[in-house]
Amino acid sequence: MNPRVPVAIVAILAVAGAGAWWIWGRDGEGARSLSGYIEGESLYLSSSTAGPVTSVAVVRGQRVAAGQPLFALDAGPLAAQRDQAAAVLAEAQARLDDARKGQRPQELAVFDAQRAAAEAAVRQAQAEYNRIAPLVQRGIYAPARLDTVRAARDSVVANLKAVTSQRTAGTLGARPDALRAAEAQVQQAREALAAAQAQLDRTGPRAPAAARVEQVFFQAGEWAAANQPVVSLIPDDRVKVRFFVPQKDLARYQIGRTVGFSCDGCPAGLSATIDYVSPRPEFTPPIIYSRGSRDRLVFLVEARPNAPRTLNPGQPVDVAPLEPAR
Repeated sequence: MNPRVPVAIVAILAVAGAGAWWIWGRDGEGARSLSGYIEGESLYLSSSTAGPVTSVAVVRGQRVAAGQPLFALDAGPLAAQRDQAAAVLAEAQARLDDARKGQRPQELAVFDAQRAAAEAAVRQAQAEYNRIAPLVQRGIYAPARLDTVRAARDSVVANLKAVTSQRTAGTLGARPDALRAAEAQVQQAREALAAAQAQLDRTGPRAPAAARVEQVFFQAGEWAAANQPVVSLIPDDRVKVRFFVPQKDLARYQIGRTVGFSCDGCPAGLSATIDYVSPRPEFTPPIIYSRGSRDRLVFLVEARPNAPRTLNPGQPVDVAPLEPAR
C-alpha cells in the first residue's frame, strides 16, 4: 500500500474542513448570530432665507430634547415684515368691528336730537289742527284753512317717521355684502401674518424630536445661504439596526417580529422590531465582517431598536437568529 495515499486523503479532509469552518463560522459562531450594524439617518436643519448666523446653541455630539433651539439667523428684516403684517391684521379687524357696530354714539345722538325736534313739530302741528278744526266747523275759517293745517301736520308726522327710521338704521352694522368683504380682508391679513411668522420661525429652528447632534456646519458670524444645512441631527426615531439574512431563512423575518441583538460594550437584553425587509437579494457586503459565508445571497432587514439612545451609528452588532414562526 502506498503510504502517500492516506496522507493525501488527510490533506483533502483538512482543506475541506478548513473551508467548512470558513463558510459556516468559526466554532459554529456563524450559525449563532447574524452580522449587522447600527444605522442613523441624518436630518438636516436649515433656514429658508439667507443671512448671517447670529448664534449656534449646540455642539457636535450633544444630545438635544424635542423643541430645543439649535441655531438662529439674523431675523431683523423678517421680524419687521411680521410686525407689518400684524398691523395690517389689526387694521382689518378694527374695520370689521366698526362695520358690525354701526354708527358711533355721537352720531346716534344727532339722530336723537332730530327726532326730538320732529316730535315737537308734530305736537305743535297737531295742536294747531285741533285749534282750527272747531273754528272751521263754526264757519269762522274757511275749509281751506283746515286743509292747510292738516297738510302741515301730515308733513311733520312724515318727517318724524323718516328721522326715526334713520335712527334705527344707525344702530345697524354694514350691509351683508360689506360685512363679508371686511371678513375676507381680515382672513387674508391673518394668513399673511401666519406666513410671516412661519418664515421668521424658520430662521431659528428647534429640534423636531429627541436626537444627537451629528454635525455643525456653520458658526456664529458666518453667512448661511438659503436652504443650506447649518446643523444635522440623528433623531432617536431614525436609529435602526441593519442586518443581513440568508435567503433560506428569510421567511422567518417578517415585519413586526422582534429580534434580539448585542454589541460590544452595550447593555444586555437589547431588542428591535423589524419594520423593513428588502425585496431584492444582494451579495454579502464586504464591509460586514461576518463570521459566515461571503458568497451567499442575503437580504437586508431593518429593525427599530427599543433603546436607540445607547447605540452609536456605525457600531457592529450581532443579531440572534429567529426561530421559524409557529
